Amino acid sequence: MPEVQLDQQRCTGCGMCVNFCPVEVFDLVPGNGGNGKISQATREEACWACDTCVGQCPTGAIRIIELEGETALKECDCAKAEPIDNEERSRYEEWHRILYDTLRLRWYPVAISLIAAHEPLPNVPMPRVKLRFCQSLMMARRGKSLLMPPQCHACPDGTHIMGLTEIPPKLATGEMYIHFKKLDSMEAARQMIKERPRLVERSMRATLVTPLKDAVATPDVIAIVANPEQIMWLCMGAAYFTGRRFEFNANGYNAQCVETTLIPYLEQKFNISFGCYGCRASSDVSDDLMFMGIPIKEMPVLLKGLQQLGRKAITDSRNKIYLPPNI
Repeated sequence: MPEVQLDQQRCTGCGMCVNFCPVEVFDLVPGNGGNGKISQATREEACWACDTCVGQCPTGAIRIIELEGETALKECDCAKAEPIDNEERSRYEEWHRILYDTLRLRWYPVAISLIAAHEPLPNVPMPRVKLRFCQSLMMARRGKSLLMPPQCHACPDGTHIMGLTEIPPKLATGEMYIHFKKLDSMEAARQMIKERPRLVERSMRATLVTPLKDAVATPDVIAIVANPEQIMWLCMGAAYFTGRRFEFNANGYNAQCVETTLIPYLEQKFNISFGCYGCRASSDVSDDLMFMGIPIKEMPVLLKGLQQLGRKAITDSRNKIYLPPNI
């Protein structure tokens, strides 16, 4: 359980922590000798260490301290998942090479696996502090491999969406989105929540993200973090043999959990995302990047099309061959 530290000298009793905490850790109680109110962590055991309160406190009165050894799971006696065989591992290394070299990616393609409640866990490190799923994905693009059961996740919303936990009441009603000024009304919030996909509560045991080249389990989705030009070529690679157009499902809410992961996972078609408020506020993803989630079954055709484009079209476009010489 994280430790919630409140500096009562700084607290003004504004109630921002009460409003913004998604799991209702805080209450306003009488303070300053009965004159006025101050905040108190009356339900500290419910804290997710999401740091929403820290970011919203106008006086910097709150700190969340994660105690050593309490966030990551201790070693358990449960059976470990068998690693994938060498042939499958080599296939993912080749996929990585094609994507990385053809598109000139800066960041590694990421393999995402959703581990069902009845499945054994792979032998992959768990984070020592709680992370949001989007943060773990951003770390995997840099080369990290992370296994995250529910107690390693810091975002109650995304963790519920991905089937790891129940949804807290404030998130179920949409109240949090109103506090953040991200939607106009409770009606709009309820509609947004109604439309977004989600997995059955407690149906999943953990999320696993690794660089694609280092995959230790069969991925469900491959995530690409790239600039719009590179995402364009991925779309064109998928359309190379058919000429089809695509319809994407995106609205800027719940980007990595819904748009990059769940829609490709559930609908078995690739999807793009522009990112979301939470992802961009809590990770180092830059303003010029966007995302694509690709179900594993779509990868072979997409990669074949991308390789064909790499022989001429990508090079010609990047060399600006259609640019008149007098400009």
